[in-house]
Formats: sequence, structure tokens, C-alpha cells
Amino acid sequence: MSATNEPDRGSGVGCFDLPDGSEEKILALRHYMHENPELSNEEYGTQAKIAECLASAGLGSPDVFHKTGLFIDVIGEGTGIPLNVVVRGDIDALPIDEARPDLPYRSRIAGKMHACGHDAHASAAFGVVLAALAHRAHFAGKVRVIFQPAEEAEPLGGRSVAEQGLLDGFDCAVGMHVNPEIPSGTFSVLTGAVTKSSDEFQVVFKGKKSHAAWPELGVDAIAIAATFVSEVQRLISRESHADEAPVISIGRFHGGEATNIVCDRVVLDGTLRTRSPDARQRLRTRLAELAQHIAAMHRGEAELKLLPGEPAVVNDPAISQMARDAIAEIYGTCSLVSTRALAGADDFGFYAEKIPSVYFWVGCHNELTGNRTHVHTPEFGVSDDDVLRAARAAWAIVRTLQRSENKGKLS
Repeated sequence: MSATNEPDRGSGVGCFDLPDGSEEKILALRHYMHENPELSNEEYGTQAKIAECLASAGLGSPDVFHKTGLFIDVIGEGTGIPLNVVVRGDIDALPIDEARPDLPYRSRIAGKMHACGHDAHASAAFGVVLAALAHRAHFAGKVRVIFQPAEEAEPLGGRSVAEQGLLDGFDCAVGMHVNPEIPSGTFSVLTGAVTKSSDEFQVVFKGKKSHAAWPELGVDAIAIAATFVSEVQRLISRESHADEAPVISIGRFHGGEATNIVCDRVVLDGTLRTRSPDARQRLRTRLAELAQHIAAMHRGEAELKLLPGEPAVVNDPAISQMARDAIAEIYGTCSLVSTRALAGADDFGFYAEKIPSVYFWVGCHNELTGNRTHVHTPEFGVSDDDVLRAARAAWAIVRTLQRSENKGKLS
């Protein structure tokens, strides 16, 4: 591997690399997206630009889904056992003011920026399209690249991918995410759960009003809700295994009208996260039971509403190893580093719930280029070099999955 951490063109990489001339096209899309960020479920301009890029590559009429998303299929012309692979590139931005005046392609839209690196993911996925087109004589099967909207906010694009059948008939899926916890030029591929599921819930506690001087005549909804806030953490500390990594957070607590009135209604909003599908179901049930029992104990009532969100992203062991092999083949084994699973969520979990998948990390921490903060911050950045590395790695993973000796491992 060279000092710049680029593939050694003399090592026989061949059809595992991007075709000549694709780097400029990948970066042109990346710069457009970064300069013109659009929020979840509003990505019409981004959708149009991606369609334009696909058309310029000879791929017209991509399929539209979720109103602002699109996907394209590249059909292999090679012989052998076909393997159908999905690659996801998310496209939405965040409502954050960018604070990177050093970037020539910084956001032009006040209050919006690609603070999670989705412009990098989508551009890398476009690189997979270009590579698949250039090398389709060498593989059998289908490569579907999904430019997915609304990863950050409901209604989630990943849910639409699963519910609208975009994964039907496919053998595996590949997702990626830039990671500022590991250096530029490195990658990480974990096995098992790499993110947590994320569900939102709301509990409405109902009591009875009375004058604060005579609380015995009322039922205090604030007291009920406060007890719930305290007791709900026992579901984590006393009913959950540490390996499940569950977290329950109460983010909003609304109730009360005056200092001298016993409150009759409190609304709590929170989130439930865990790496374990079994723990997810158990804790959902226990949340409802706890709310009802605490309310009854205080002579009140409770109603719980649950908004199911993303499942945990769980990496398939066999595909994860193939992904590590692919990255090592073009960048060397020293490019693979260990890192921790993510405490947050990603709606790629809907893909991994349906078909065997791998979700790999692309290092982007670089002090020299000013890329040193975490995602969802105004100073977050990903270098163009990291975007191109992500594209090469994603394509190498796809080609490694398509190797004849690997296809049997996916059955």
C-alpha cells in the first residue's frame, strides 16, 4: 500500500478499482450535494441531480420511491451463478448551520448542512454505479444502488425500501458510514450489532385537579410521572443484560398550569434504544406495564403510544469477513482498525433485518484538513479523499461478494 493509502495499481487490483475518469464525476456530485443540502423528505433537488448524473453515465429513467428517493439497477453480462447485491447511499442533510468557511464547496443554504456525511455516502454509491457499468462483463447478477432519502427523520426512507419490496430477490446489502472516531485512510468492519434500534414513545398520565392546599381531593399527575421517570431506569439496571446495551431516555416532560393547582395531566416523551431485538420487544412491553401499574398505584390513568423506529443494524458474519478481505486486498490489512459499535441508530437496519448485510465504517478524522469533530456538529467534515476511498471500498466489497468462491457462503 502506498504512503497516500491509495490502491496499488500494480498489484492486480484490476476490476476491483474504479474506472478511469470516475473520480471527477464522483466529486462533482459530492460538491453539488454539499453546497445544496436538503432535509429529510425534501430532497427533490438532490434527486434531480442524481438522476442527471445517472443519465450522463448512460442510465436514464431511474425508479423513484418515497417521493424523493431513486434507485438504479446495473445488470451483469458475465457468466456463472448470479448474485444480486444492494448498495445504499443516503442523501438527506441536517438542520444545522455549517461552520466550515475553509471548504470551497461549503453549504450555500442557511441552516442546512451535510453534518452526517450523507453527501459522501451517496457520492460513493454513485461510484459503485460507474464501476458496475464499466465492469459488468465480469459479473453475473444485478447491482442495485439505492439513493435513499430520509435517513434522519420520519417517515424514514429505509422503512419504505423494505416495505415497498426494493430488497426482494436480492442476496445481500452493503451500507457505509463515515466515522470521525477513526483516522482518514482507515476502515472498520464489525460483526454483529453495529448500531442500536431506536423507538420513540409517549406516555400521557391522567390525574385529577384540585387546589394545592387540599391535594387529597385530587390525583397528582406530576407525582405519577415523576415516579415513572425514576422507576423506568430500573428496567435497565435490574431487568436487562449489559450485552443488550439498552438505553431509555426521557427527553420531554410537560405538565401543570399553576403553582397552586394539583396537575391533572402530564405528557412524557422519550426514546428506547438497544442492540438486541429480543430486548427491544421485552422493554416495549415493560414500558407499557410500568406506566399502567404506577398510574394505578397513584389512582390515576396512563396511555402509552409507541412509534417504532429503526431496527439495529446487524452485520452478517460471513459478509463482514468478505468485506474485510475486500478492503485488505486494495488498501492492505493495516487499513483495518478496531472501533466500537455506534450508540445511535441508522435505518439501514431495515435492510439488515430483511437480507444478510454489511455496514462498514470509513475513517474521516484528519487534523491536517480540519476534520476533527463528530457528526451532527457545525464543524463536521469529510475530505474528498475519504469519499473516493469509500467508493473504492464499497465497489471492492461488491466484487468480492460476486466472486464464485464466495457465492456459496451466502446461501
